[in-house]
Amino acid sequence: MLAYALRRFLISVPILIASTFVVFLMASLSGNPLNQLMAKNPPPPPHTIELERQRLHLDQPLLERYWNWLTGIFRGDFGPSVQSTMDIGSEVTSAYLVTLRLIAAAMLIALILAVIVGVVSAVKQYSGIDYTFTFTGFLFLAMPSFWFAILLKEAGISFNNAVGDQVLYTIGDSSVYVSGGAWAQLADTLGHMVLPTISLALISFAAWSRFQRGSMLEVLNSDYVRLARAKGLPRGRVMRRHALRTALIPLATVTALDLGSIISGAVVTETVFQWRGAGHFLLQAIQRDDVYAITAWLLFSATIIIVLNLVADLLYGVLDPRIRYA
Repeated sequence: MLAYALRRFLISVPILIASTFVVFLMASLSGNPLNQLMAKNPPPPPHTIELERQRLHLDQPLLERYWNWLTGIFRGDFGPSVQSTMDIGSEVTSAYLVTLRLIAAAMLIALILAVIVGVVSAVKQYSGIDYTFTFTGFLFLAMPSFWFAILLKEAGISFNNAVGDQVLYTIGDSSVYVSGGAWAQLADTLGHMVLPTISLALISFAAWSRFQRGSMLEVLNSDYVRLARAKGLPRGRVMRRHALRTALIPLATVTALDLGSIISGAVVTETVFQWRGAGHFLLQAIQRDDVYAITAWLLFSATIIIVLNLVADLLYGVLDPRIRYA
């Protein structure tokens, strides 16, 4: 297992480097970071524009800029921002810490719901429960993430107005000032996470529950499960020990592959609920044509996706002992 994990990690490194080059190339060619400076009225003198061009390394060839940026990452330098006072490394890290708590909570809830709904639908195939779960899953699949987030936000506002108190938080990832110590701050943070987490979790759960249902049906009809039943093993043990563990393998794969969609969904959800997380950081960087900030954001995203795909590969051997890593 250790050798397999090491090989997978070594394979992931060139993939990550290749993705950084593609991202840096696309971000560099997508806009001119000096546009906002040159659009000022009155226009700045040419000497000022040239100094800014040198500070942003725009006077260097593209490949040289990429190499300097890539080697600078190992020193904690993610490149100069259009905003001269901003440290890209610390800003993108802080933004992602806000977003990762939303993604982690949403994925956990979505996975639990997907497994429960998928297993029940498979066991109760073509029953009223199965049709109800199927309809619900397709309903959430058809909903655009931004529209569902807006509906939840409006519902939260209406609920607060109805009860005459701030029960559901609809703006921001935390309150500006919270009194009462660490527990009060934790409660405030969790309160702000309720609606965005529900929005992101239900959209993700819909697709995963369908995968889990199909996988569970395939496993239930396999020979070794029928043999376990014929040997007289308890139904619950057959479901947990023999069927469910194997049926979770496709779900682990789909979850890892869908992580990019979850991050993009988190960007939309954060925008609706006005969180100052990774989504806000990315949108601000795009508006400023801040090449190094955009590239840093995409680098963090690519790293998270590659790491979780590696974790999914390692989970195969845990979920199904028949899988061996030679």
